[in-house]
Amino acid sequence: MPERSDTPPPPVLLGNEPGSFPHSVLAERHPAIIQQVRDSFPYGPEQHRALDALLANCTKGVIEPLPNDAHDRAHWTAWGTDTYAGRSWFDVPWLWSESYFYRQLLEAVGYFTPGPWQGIDPFRPSKTAELDAPETDEELSALDALADRPADEQDRALLHGSLWGNRADLGFRLSAAHGEASSDTPPLVADDSETLWSLLPPSGSATLCLIADNAGRELVPDLLLIAHLLTQDRIARAVLHVKPYPYYVSDATHTDVLDALRRLTAAPGAAATHGRTLWSALTDGRLTVRAHPFSCAPLPYAQMPGDLRDELAAATLTLLKGDLNYRRLVGDRPWPPTTPFADVTAYFPGPVAALRTLKSDVITGLDTRTEAALVAAEGQRWRTSGTHALIQVRT
Repeated sequence: MPERSDTPPPPVLLGNEPGSFPHSVLAERHPAIIQQVRDSFPYGPEQHRALDALLANCTKGVIEPLPNDAHDRAHWTAWGTDTYAGRSWFDVPWLWSESYFYRQLLEAVGYFTPGPWQGIDPFRPSKTAELDAPETDEELSALDALADRPADEQDRALLHGSLWGNRADLGFRLSAAHGEASSDTPPLVADDSETLWSLLPPSGSATLCLIADNAGRELVPDLLLIAHLLTQDRIARAVLHVKPYPYYVSDATHTDVLDALRRLTAAPGAAATHGRTLWSALTDGRLTVRAHPFSCAPLPYAQMPGDLRDELAAATLTLLKGDLNYRRLVGDRPWPPTTPFADVTAYFPGPVAALRTLKSDVITGLDTRTEAALVAAEGQRWRTSGTHALIQVRT
Protein backbone atom coordinates (compact mmCIF):
# COMPACT_ATOMS: atom_id res chain seq x y z
CA MET A 1 0.00 0.00 0.00
CA PRO A 2 1.15 3.59 -0.55
CA GLU A 3 2.75 5.03 2.54
CA ARG A 4 1.29 8.05 4.34
CA SER A 5 3.59 10.97 4.96
CA ASP A 6 3.30 14.09 7.09
CA THR A 7 6.14 15.86 5.29
CA PRO A 8 5.37 19.10 3.43
CA PRO A 9 4.44 18.73 -0.24
CA PRO A 10 7.21 19.15 -2.80
CA PRO A 11 7.34 22.45 -4.72
CA VAL A 12 5.31 22.84 -7.90
CA LEU A 13 7.07 21.88 -11.11
CA LEU A 14 8.85 24.60 -13.07
CA GLY A 15 10.27 24.42 -16.58
CA ASN A 16 13.72 25.81 -15.84
CA GLU A 17 15.69 22.57 -15.51
CA PRO A 18 17.38 21.70 -18.85
CA GLY A 19 16.80 18.10 -19.78
CA SER A 20 13.59 17.83 -17.77
CA PHE A 21 10.25 16.99 -19.36
CA PRO A 22 8.70 20.39 -18.50
CA HIS A 23 11.69 22.20 -20.03
CA SER A 24 11.38 20.18 -23.25
CA VAL A 25 7.70 21.12 -23.54
CA LEU A 26 8.44 24.83 -23.25
CA ALA A 27 11.61 24.85 -25.33
CA GLU A 28 10.70 22.32 -28.05
CA ARG A 29 7.02 21.41 -28.12
CA HIS A 30 5.63 24.94 -28.00
CA PRO A 31 7.72 26.17 -30.96
CA ALA A 32 6.64 23.08 -32.91
CA ILE A 33 3.00 23.83 -32.10
CA ILE A 34 3.37 27.38 -33.37
CA GLN A 35 4.71 25.98 -36.64
CA GLN A 36 1.86 23.46 -36.82
CA VAL A 37 -0.68 26.25 -36.40
CA ARG A 38 1.04 28.37 -39.07
CA ASP A 39 0.76 25.47 -41.50
CA SER A 40 -2.86 24.57 -40.66
CA PHE A 41 -4.54 27.65 -42.16
CA PRO A 42 -3.65 30.38 -44.66
CA TYR A 43 -3.34 33.02 -41.97
CA GLY A 44 -2.56 36.54 -43.14
CA PRO A 45 0.47 38.74 -42.43
CA GLU A 46 -1.01 40.04 -39.17
CA GLN A 47 -1.39 36.57 -37.72
CA HIS A 48 2.05 35.52 -38.98
CA ARG A 49 3.68 38.51 -37.31
CA ALA A 50 1.86 37.74 -34.07
CA LEU A 51 2.92 34.08 -34.21
CA ASP A 52 6.54 35.11 -34.82
CA ALA A 53 6.34 37.44 -31.84
CA LEU A 54 4.89 34.70 -29.64
CA LEU A 55 7.66 32.31 -30.68
CA ALA A 56 10.32 34.81 -29.69
CA ASN A 57 8.51 35.72 -26.50
CA CYS A 58 7.80 32.24 -25.16
CA THR A 59 11.33 30.97 -25.80
CA LYS A 60 13.49 33.98 -24.98
CA GLY A 61 11.24 36.69 -23.58
CA VAL A 62 9.17 37.32 -20.48
CA ILE A 63 5.50 36.89 -19.70
CA GLU A 64 3.34 39.82 -20.80
CA PRO A 65 -0.26 40.55 -19.79
CA LEU A 66 -3.18 40.18 -22.16
CA PRO A 67 -4.43 43.26 -24.03
CA ASN A 68 -6.52 45.62 -21.95
CA ASP A 69 -9.64 44.78 -23.97
CA ALA A 70 -9.26 40.99 -23.73
CA HIS A 71 -12.61 39.50 -22.70
CA ASP A 72 -10.99 37.29 -20.06
CA ARG A 73 -8.33 39.65 -18.77
CA ALA A 74 -9.98 39.75 -15.34
CA HIS A 75 -9.89 35.94 -15.14
CA TRP A 76 -6.19 35.85 -15.96
CA THR A 77 -5.44 38.66 -13.54
CA ALA A 78 -7.07 36.59 -10.81
CA TRP A 79 -5.18 33.53 -12.01
CA GLY A 80 -1.78 35.19 -11.65
CA THR A 81 -0.83 37.23 -14.72
CA ASP A 82 0.14 40.26 -12.66
CA THR A 83 2.19 38.05 -10.37
CA TYR A 84 4.17 36.44 -13.20
CA ALA A 85 4.41 39.32 -15.67
CA GLY A 86 8.03 40.19 -16.42
CA ARG A 87 9.33 36.74 -15.49
CA SER A 88 10.70 34.10 -17.85
CA TRP A 89 8.23 31.48 -19.04
CA PHE A 90 10.64 28.90 -17.62
CA ASP A 91 10.68 30.35 -14.10
CA VAL A 92 6.96 30.17 -13.27
CA PRO A 93 4.87 27.07 -12.53
CA TRP A 94 4.90 24.78 -15.55
CA LEU A 95 1.13 24.26 -15.45
CA TRP A 96 0.67 28.02 -15.55
CA SER A 97 3.10 28.71 -18.39
CA GLU A 98 1.66 25.88 -20.51
CA SER A 99 -1.88 27.15 -20.10
CA TYR A 100 -0.94 30.76 -20.76
CA PHE A 101 0.91 29.73 -23.92
CA TYR A 102 -2.32 28.38 -25.43
CA ARG A 103 -4.24 31.48 -24.42
CA GLN A 104 -1.62 33.69 -26.11
CA LEU A 105 -1.62 31.43 -29.16
CA LEU A 106 -5.34 32.06 -29.63
CA GLU A 107 -4.68 35.77 -29.21
CA ALA A 108 -2.08 35.62 -31.98
CA VAL A 109 -4.40 34.01 -34.53
CA GLY A 110 -7.35 36.28 -33.72
CA TYR A 111 -9.57 33.62 -32.21
CA PHE A 112 -11.29 36.10 -29.88
CA THR A 113 -11.06 39.18 -32.10
CA PRO A 114 -13.89 40.27 -34.44
CA GLY A 115 -12.83 39.34 -37.95
CA PRO A 116 -12.56 36.38 -40.32
CA TRP A 117 -10.55 34.21 -37.90
CA GLN A 118 -12.81 34.72 -34.91
CA GLY A 119 -13.91 31.36 -33.51
CA ILE A 120 -11.78 29.31 -35.92
CA ASP A 121 -10.14 26.48 -33.96
CA PRO A 122 -6.46 26.44 -35.03
CA PHE A 123 -6.26 22.75 -34.13
CA ARG A 124 -9.44 21.66 -35.94
CA PRO A 125 -7.75 20.13 -39.04
CA SER A 126 -5.91 17.52 -36.98
CA LYS A 127 -9.00 16.79 -34.89
CA THR A 128 -11.27 16.16 -37.88
CA ALA A 129 -8.60 14.17 -39.74
CA GLU A 130 -8.43 11.79 -36.81
CA LEU A 131 -12.20 11.34 -36.70
CA ASP A 132 -12.33 10.75 -40.45
CA ALA A 133 -9.46 8.23 -40.47
CA PRO A 134 -10.27 4.67 -41.63
CA GLU A 135 -8.99 3.39 -38.29
CA THR A 136 -12.01 5.03 -36.67
CA ASP A 137 -14.34 2.89 -38.80
CA GLU A 138 -12.48 -0.24 -37.71
CA GLU A 139 -12.69 0.72 -34.05
CA LEU A 140 -16.40 1.50 -34.20
CA SER A 141 -17.21 -1.73 -36.03
CA ALA A 142 -15.74 -3.66 -33.08
CA LEU A 143 -18.71 -2.47 -31.01
CA ASP A 144 -20.99 -4.87 -32.86
CA ALA A 145 -19.25 -7.94 -31.40
CA LEU A 146 -19.25 -6.41 -27.94
CA ALA A 147 -23.05 -6.24 -27.82
CA ASP A 148 -23.31 -10.02 -27.28
CA ARG A 149 -20.82 -10.16 -24.44
CA PRO A 150 -21.82 -10.39 -20.74
CA ALA A 151 -22.54 -7.13 -18.98
CA ASP A 152 -19.39 -7.19 -16.88
CA GLU A 153 -17.26 -7.63 -20.00
CA GLN A 154 -19.02 -4.72 -21.66
CA ASP A 155 -18.41 -2.60 -18.56
CA ARG A 156 -14.72 -3.42 -18.54
CA ALA A 157 -14.28 -2.98 -22.27
CA LEU A 158 -15.89 0.44 -22.43
CA LEU A 159 -14.11 1.65 -19.29
CA HIS A 160 -10.76 0.58 -20.74
CA GLY A 161 -11.67 2.07 -24.09
CA SER A 162 -12.12 5.41 -22.36
CA LEU A 163 -8.92 4.91 -20.36
CA TRP A 164 -6.66 4.17 -23.31
CA GLY A 165 -8.42 6.35 -25.87
CA ASN A 166 -7.28 5.76 -29.43
CA ARG A 167 -4.58 3.40 -28.19
CA ALA A 168 -7.24 0.92 -27.12
CA ASP A 169 -8.61 0.29 -30.60
CA LEU A 170 -12.18 -0.35 -29.64
CA GLY A 171 -11.59 -4.06 -30.21
CA PHE A 172 -10.55 -3.91 -26.55
CA ARG A 173 -7.60 -6.28 -26.91
CA LEU A 174 -6.03 -5.28 -23.61
CA SER A 175 -3.41 -7.92 -23.01
CA ALA A 176 -0.13 -7.47 -21.15
CA ALA A 177 1.46 -6.86 -24.55
CA HIS A 178 -0.59 -3.69 -24.99
CA GLY A 179 1.56 -0.83 -26.19
CA GLU A 180 5.25 -1.16 -25.50
CA ALA A 181 5.01 -2.07 -21.84
CA SER A 182 7.58 -4.49 -20.50
CA SER A 183 6.35 -8.00 -19.73
CA ASP A 184 7.63 -7.44 -16.19
CA THR A 185 5.40 -4.41 -15.66
CA PRO A 186 1.64 -4.46 -16.24
CA PRO A 187 0.05 -1.76 -18.43
CA LEU A 188 -2.14 -0.74 -15.47
CA VAL A 189 0.03 0.53 -12.63
CA ALA A 190 -3.03 1.08 -10.40
CA ASP A 191 -6.51 -0.35 -10.84
CA ASP A 192 -9.40 0.74 -8.62
CA SER A 193 -12.03 -0.21 -11.18
CA GLU A 194 -14.00 -2.37 -8.74
CA THR A 195 -14.41 0.62 -6.45
CA LEU A 196 -15.46 2.74 -9.42
CA TRP A 197 -18.19 0.29 -10.40
CA SER A 198 -19.39 0.06 -6.79
CA LEU A 199 -20.13 3.81 -6.92
CA LEU A 200 -22.30 3.33 -10.03
CA PRO A 201 -24.62 0.42 -9.27
CA PRO A 202 -27.36 -0.39 -11.82
CA SER A 203 -30.02 1.49 -9.90
CA GLY A 204 -30.47 4.30 -12.40
CA SER A 205 -30.10 7.10 -9.88
CA ALA A 206 -26.46 8.25 -10.09
CA THR A 207 -25.13 11.48 -11.55
CA LEU A 208 -21.75 11.28 -13.31
CA CYS A 209 -19.57 14.29 -14.03
CA LEU A 210 -17.02 13.38 -16.68
CA ILE A 211 -14.28 15.98 -17.17
CA ALA A 212 -13.06 15.27 -20.68
CA ASP A 213 -9.56 15.45 -22.07
CA ASN A 214 -8.86 15.07 -25.79
CA ALA A 215 -11.15 15.35 -28.81
CA GLY A 216 -11.30 13.06 -31.83
CA ARG A 217 -10.73 9.36 -31.35
CA GLU A 218 -10.15 9.84 -27.62
CA LEU A 219 -13.45 11.63 -27.06
CA VAL A 220 -15.46 8.96 -28.90
CA PRO A 221 -14.76 6.26 -26.25
CA ASP A 222 -15.74 8.74 -23.51
CA LEU A 223 -19.08 9.27 -25.22
CA LEU A 224 -19.51 5.52 -25.69
CA LEU A 225 -18.90 4.99 -21.98
CA ILE A 226 -21.57 7.57 -21.11
CA ALA A 227 -24.02 5.96 -23.53
CA HIS A 228 -23.34 2.53 -22.01
CA LEU A 229 -23.82 3.80 -18.45
CA LEU A 230 -27.13 5.41 -19.40
CA THR A 231 -28.33 2.31 -21.25
CA GLN A 232 -27.39 0.00 -18.39
CA ASP A 233 -29.08 2.30 -15.83
CA ARG A 234 -25.82 2.80 -13.98
CA ILE A 235 -26.44 6.54 -14.18
CA ALA A 236 -29.55 8.68 -14.56
CA ARG A 237 -27.67 11.75 -15.71
CA ALA A 238 -24.25 12.73 -17.05
CA VAL A 239 -22.56 16.12 -17.17
CA LEU A 240 -19.72 16.29 -19.69
CA HIS A 241 -17.22 19.05 -18.96
CA VAL A 242 -15.26 20.32 -21.96
CA LYS A 243 -13.06 23.34 -22.64
CA PRO A 244 -14.67 26.70 -23.44
CA TYR A 245 -12.08 27.31 -26.18
CA PRO A 246 -9.34 25.36 -28.01
CA TYR A 247 -6.66 24.32 -25.56
CA TYR A 248 -3.59 22.07 -25.36
CA VAL A 249 -3.81 21.24 -29.10
CA SER A 250 -6.36 18.45 -28.83
CA ASP A 251 -8.55 19.17 -25.80
CA ALA A 252 -12.27 18.76 -26.46
CA THR A 253 -14.65 21.68 -26.96
CA HIS A 254 -18.42 21.62 -27.50
CA THR A 255 -17.83 21.65 -31.27
CA ASP A 256 -15.67 18.55 -30.90
CA VAL A 257 -18.45 16.82 -28.98
CA LEU A 258 -20.89 17.53 -31.81
CA ASP A 259 -18.37 16.30 -34.41
CA ALA A 260 -17.88 13.06 -32.49
CA LEU A 261 -21.63 12.63 -32.04
CA ARG A 262 -22.24 13.08 -35.77
CA ARG A 263 -19.49 10.55 -36.45
CA LEU A 264 -21.23 8.01 -34.24
CA THR A 265 -24.73 8.57 -35.61
CA ALA A 266 -23.46 8.28 -39.18
CA ALA A 267 -21.73 4.96 -38.49
CA PRO A 268 -23.42 1.59 -39.03
CA GLY A 269 -24.43 -0.92 -36.38
CA ALA A 270 -23.97 -0.52 -32.65
CA ALA A 271 -22.04 2.73 -32.98
CA ALA A 272 -25.08 4.45 -34.44
CA THR A 273 -27.25 3.04 -31.65
CA HIS A 274 -24.92 4.57 -29.07
CA GLY A 275 -24.94 7.82 -31.04
CA ARG A 276 -28.73 7.98 -31.02
CA THR A 277 -28.76 7.27 -27.29
CA LEU A 278 -26.48 10.26 -26.73
CA TRP A 279 -28.46 12.48 -29.12
CA SER A 280 -31.67 11.66 -27.24
CA ALA A 281 -29.98 12.19 -23.88
CA LEU A 282 -28.82 15.64 -24.92
CA THR A 283 -32.31 16.64 -26.03
CA ASP A 284 -34.06 15.42 -22.88
CA GLY A 285 -31.45 16.62 -20.37
CA ARG A 286 -29.97 13.32 -19.25
CA LEU A 287 -26.69 14.49 -20.80
CA THR A 288 -25.49 18.06 -20.39
CA VAL A 289 -22.36 19.63 -21.85
CA ARG A 290 -20.61 22.24 -19.68
CA ALA A 291 -17.73 24.56 -20.47
CA HIS A 292 -16.80 26.24 -17.21
CA PRO A 293 -14.12 28.97 -17.47
CA PHE A 294 -12.05 27.16 -14.83
CA SER A 295 -11.59 24.29 -17.28
CA CYS A 296 -8.90 26.42 -18.94
CA ALA A 297 -7.49 27.86 -15.73
CA PRO A 298 -3.74 27.42 -15.11
CA LEU A 299 -4.48 26.19 -11.60
CA PRO A 300 -5.02 22.92 -9.74
CA TYR A 301 -8.54 21.80 -8.88
CA ALA A 302 -7.81 22.54 -5.23
CA GLN A 303 -8.39 26.18 -6.23
CA MET A 304 -11.67 25.62 -8.07
CA PRO A 305 -14.35 28.31 -7.60
CA GLY A 306 -17.35 27.79 -5.38
CA ASP A 307 -19.94 27.19 -8.11
CA LEU A 308 -17.87 24.40 -9.66
CA ARG A 309 -17.16 22.93 -6.23
CA ASP A 310 -20.90 22.84 -5.49
CA GLU A 311 -21.65 21.14 -8.79
CA LEU A 312 -19.03 18.43 -8.30
CA ALA A 313 -20.08 17.95 -4.68
CA ALA A 314 -23.57 17.03 -5.89
CA ALA A 315 -22.31 14.34 -8.27
CA THR A 316 -22.28 10.67 -7.37
CA LEU A 317 -18.86 10.46 -9.01
CA THR A 318 -16.57 12.86 -10.86
CA LEU A 319 -14.43 11.12 -13.44
CA LEU A 320 -11.39 13.03 -14.71
CA LYS A 321 -9.85 11.96 -17.97
CA GLY A 322 -6.28 12.33 -19.12
CA ASP A 323 -2.89 13.54 -18.08
CA LEU A 324 -3.51 17.27 -17.69
CA ASN A 325 -6.59 16.74 -15.54
CA TYR A 326 -4.57 14.35 -13.37
CA ARG A 327 -1.87 16.99 -12.87
CA ARG A 328 -4.53 19.50 -11.88
CA LEU A 329 -6.23 16.97 -9.59
CA VAL A 330 -3.22 15.92 -7.51
CA GLY A 331 -1.22 19.15 -7.85
CA ASP A 332 1.55 19.52 -10.44
CA ARG A 333 4.33 18.46 -8.08
CA PRO A 334 7.09 15.80 -8.11
CA TRP A 335 5.36 13.65 -5.50
CA PRO A 336 7.03 10.45 -4.39
CA PRO A 337 5.07 7.86 -6.41
CA THR A 338 3.92 6.10 -3.24
CA THR A 339 2.19 9.25 -1.93
CA PRO A 340 -1.42 8.13 -1.27
CA PHE A 341 -3.85 9.26 -3.95
CA ALA A 342 -6.51 9.69 -1.25
CA ASP A 343 -4.32 12.15 0.64
CA VAL A 344 -3.61 14.47 -2.28
CA THR A 345 -7.27 14.45 -3.37
CA ALA A 346 -8.78 14.80 0.12
CA TYR A 347 -9.87 18.36 -0.72
CA PHE A 348 -12.10 17.23 -3.61
CA PRO A 349 -15.77 17.85 -2.78
CA GLY A 350 -17.04 14.35 -3.61
CA PRO A 351 -16.01 10.90 -4.82
CA VAL A 352 -13.45 11.25 -7.60
CA ALA A 353 -11.81 8.93 -10.11
CA ALA A 354 -8.90 9.43 -12.49
CA LEU A 355 -8.55 7.61 -15.81
CA ARG A 356 -5.16 8.44 -17.23
CA THR A 357 -2.43 7.20 -19.52
CA LEU A 358 0.94 8.34 -18.17
CA LYS A 359 2.43 11.12 -20.31
CA SER A 360 4.07 13.35 -17.68
CA ASP A 361 6.17 12.90 -14.56
CA VAL A 362 3.48 13.45 -11.93
CA ILE A 363 2.24 10.27 -10.27
CA THR A 364 0.76 9.22 -6.92
CA GLY A 365 -0.85 6.17 -5.38
CA LEU A 366 1.59 3.43 -6.40
CA ASP A 367 2.64 0.66 -4.06
CA THR A 368 6.36 0.24 -3.47
CA ARG A 369 6.59 -3.05 -5.36
CA THR A 370 5.01 -1.61 -8.51
CA GLU A 371 7.25 1.44 -8.45
CA ALA A 372 10.37 -0.69 -7.99
CA ALA A 373 9.40 -2.97 -10.88
CA LEU A 374 8.75 -0.02 -13.19
CA VAL A 375 12.06 1.65 -12.36
CA ALA A 376 14.00 -1.60 -12.71
CA ALA A 377 12.48 -2.36 -16.11
CA GLU A 378 12.30 1.09 -17.67
CA GLY A 379 14.17 3.66 -15.60
CA GLN A 380 11.98 6.77 -15.54
CA ARG A 381 10.58 6.37 -19.06
CA TRP A 382 7.41 4.72 -17.73
CA ARG A 383 6.26 8.08 -16.41
CA THR A 384 5.97 9.78 -19.81
CA SER A 385 5.86 7.10 -22.53
CA GLY A 386 2.08 6.64 -22.63
CA THR A 387 2.50 2.85 -22.39
CA HIS A 388 1.15 2.65 -18.84
CA ALA A 389 -2.14 3.81 -17.36
CA LEU A 390 -4.05 3.99 -14.11
CA ILE A 391 -7.55 3.90 -12.68
CA GLN A 392 -7.56 5.55 -9.27
CA VAL A 393 -10.58 6.28 -7.10
CA ARG A 394 -11.09 8.19 -3.86
CA THR A 395 -14.49 7.62 -2.30
